[in-house]
Amino acid sequence: MHNDKGTNTMRRIAILQTRETFDCSSSQSLLSGMARLGRRGIPVGCLGGGCGVCKIRVRSGDVEKLGPISRAHVTADEEAEGYTLACRVAPRADIEIEVAGLFKKPFFKGCAPEVPPVSGSLTDTQRGD
Repeated sequence: MHNDKGTNTMRRIAILQTRETFDCSSSQSLLSGMARLGRRGIPVGCLGGGCGVCKIRVRSGDVEKLGPISRAHVTADEEAEGYTLACRVAPRADIEIEVAGLFKKPFFKGCAPEVPPVSGSLTDTQRGD
């Protein structure tokens, strides 16, 4: 992660599971950009990094932290694997993300079927949940 504050560059964000893309300013959170997709039911939670509702995994690209993230929702090990909260990071490059955790069900409601995860992990349906 690096800091290029003072610039306001539009970045292309790709959601791997739905193959959707959207533009997000380098000066705004990913959650703000996602909200502009116009999908009903995207949970916004507390907007301060404390509830964990907007958990995502950055698969490629670079993000900058906008503030602290609760370790109750993203552990240090998860953060090292690319997990973060969409409300607490801004894009510093074009990025690819996976929607994770509690965010998945409402985010995909009414959306095209989920593309198999890039990581090769089993989906809830494949596990029999």
